Amino acid sequence: MNSRCALVSKIIPFSCVDGPGSRLALFLQGCNLNCKNCHNPWTIGRCDHCAACVPTCPHGALTLSEGRVSWDSAACRQCDTCLTICPQQSTPMALTLSVSEVLAQIQKAAMFIEGITVSGGEATTQLPFLVALFSALKSSTSMGHLTCLVDSNGMLSETGWHKLMPMCDGAMIDLKAWSGGLQRFLTGRDNTQVFTSLRLLAAHKKLTELRLLVIPDHCDYQQHIDALAAFIRTLGDVPVRLNAFHAHGVYGEAKQWRSATREDIAPLAQALEARGVEKVILPALYL
Repeated sequence: MNSRCALVSKIIPFSCVDGPGSRLALFLQGCNLNCKNCHNPWTIGRCDHCAACVPTCPHGALTLSEGRVSWDSAACRQCDTCLTICPQQSTPMALTLSVSEVLAQIQKAAMFIEGITVSGGEATTQLPFLVALFSALKSSTSMGHLTCLVDSNGMLSETGWHKLMPMCDGAMIDLKAWSGGLQRFLTGRDNTQVFTSLRLLAAHKKLTELRLLVIPDHCDYQQHIDALAAFIRTLGDVPVRLNAFHAHGVYGEAKQWRSATREDIAPLAQALEARGVEKVILPALYL
């Protein structure tokens, strides 16, 4: 199982914003949504080796050989020109790594972190790798103490969650909109499966956090506040994190959308608390 591989966009050895405590954050490449507001839009697609990025690289870090784009990490200056030019919303810098290779990276940080968080893109689109990685960590004598969390859009099927939950300590799920119509506008798909995932994870005490993204003029939480708060209360003692949208890094029309401020966040927090939602977490930063 340690030879199971995944397409990895990035590994951040030490993060304090990807779950509780200090964590290693593993970002997998590829997503089953196409969110207008995505802050990591280059993680949505997968490189099809079209080579559109190769001639645009100002440092000669990209080459095309036998129909495949290769990335030279030594020549790369992380200017991200390739990310902005890619028609697939992908990156030529993604690496195919095995469970063993990722474990080696985690081992280096293990003494200094409380756990790992696998994010994306969408982590659960590479479910077999995720199951294999978490299983290996749980059976490790030196890393078995690390908690295993997944940061997800909630689109995984019930069957998929049942495969993952035995070795996963919890999931942080985004509820991007209350109405299916707004979810489709923002992401391309409705949110029926997200509600199913939230209920299932909460019932199994695996819902670490529910996340609501406040996008001024493009979110409907306040319009449906009574139904939203009632639903959250059915999930039990689950923290609700309010995130503030900012346009940094996004592509397309969302780049013109207004970033959320304290004045946008506070009314939602107050409305939820007034309706019995006890654990509301405010954004740490506003841009």
